[in-house]
Amino acid sequence: MSELLAGPIADRHVALGASFAEFGGWDMPVAYSGTVAEHNAVRSAVGIFDVSHLGKALVAGPGAAAFVNRTLTNDLGKIAAGKAQYTMCCTDEGGVIDDLITYLVGDDEVFLIPNAANTAAVLDRLRAVAPADIEITDLHREYAVFAVQGPRSAEVLTALGLPTEMEYMAFADAELAVDGASYGVRVCRTGYTGEHGYEVLPRWADAGAVWDALAAEVTSRDGLPAGLGARDTLRTEMGYALHGHELSVDITPVQARSAWAVGWDKPEFFGREPLVAERAAGPVRRLYGLKATGRGVPRAECTVHLEAGGEQIGVCTSGTFSPTLKQGIALAFIDVASGVKKGASVVVDVRGRALECEVVLPPFVEGHV
Repeated sequence: MSELLAGPIADRHVALGASFAEFGGWDMPVAYSGTVAEHNAVRSAVGIFDVSHLGKALVAGPGAAAFVNRTLTNDLGKIAAGKAQYTMCCTDEGGVIDDLITYLVGDDEVFLIPNAANTAAVLDRLRAVAPADIEITDLHREYAVFAVQGPRSAEVLTALGLPTEMEYMAFADAELAVDGASYGVRVCRTGYTGEHGYEVLPRWADAGAVWDALAAEVTSRDGLPAGLGARDTLRTEMGYALHGHELSVDITPVQARSAWAVGWDKPEFFGREPLVAERAAGPVRRLYGLKATGRGVPRAECTVHLEAGGEQIGVCTSGTFSPTLKQGIALAFIDVASGVKKGASVVVDVRGRALECEVVLPPFVEGHV
């Protein structure tokens, strides 16, 4: 395996005593004080995540927004400049190469934030069909991304003079003044936790100073730095998809209950025809949530059955212990032909042990975005 990539503030994570793991080719902080403590801090107060591994790219040139709208699933025409949108880049067959956020800067400029491991694939897909006057630039190491999430997140940004009074999925460019220096940042009302929050994008070279300022305000408000572990438990409680688990080139938006992020009335986007056909016919499998009613924690790749030892009807794609609910939860694809729907009971095979679960529709907990 090639050497793992390091983010712009790796030294801060080491100083905080973080544990690390590989994710998307990057050396990522998993936890500092513990996943459950960090999770609870985000739900009750505020947490700060370094997610600078996320991709960043710029699509620029005459009609850049119209070009992006002809390729990605969601309808950019439904939002105005200064707003962001969740969308997907699909294969010709309708599978998901990546799910990403688009920032509509203007008709001629769209900023993209794809997942780390999929950035090159998304940009290659776009470049293959881009007109000569559209330039697609990889800015992966030009910007850092810090997510400030939780009910006290607005207090953190307000204390630093950053904008907070914006609609969900809106963004603004601002200046952060720290110790006599000024740093340009982009602030967006987005996140991956289900809590009220913001994502702050400084220049890569300015990341250390911006992190220090944000982290100081976070910890002064009963908050904590949070790692990949808490990010995963938080997003799983909300039922948010993680590419490679609930979305992939072999999983379509229709199967993953992400059809809300498809502009069905658009005449063109990658994978449109097979997705329209699947939507009309109905998918062969659908994503559900599972709540453990017995003692145990379902995990990714655990099989789902109607009864212990019975025929397999599905598979878990993500599973964890929910710190909020204090029980095991999972996301799972279940075969439509099984007849299983919300409210049914199923059995998950957890390393040979039968774990009874209730079938639900996420989110597992109430969000406050």
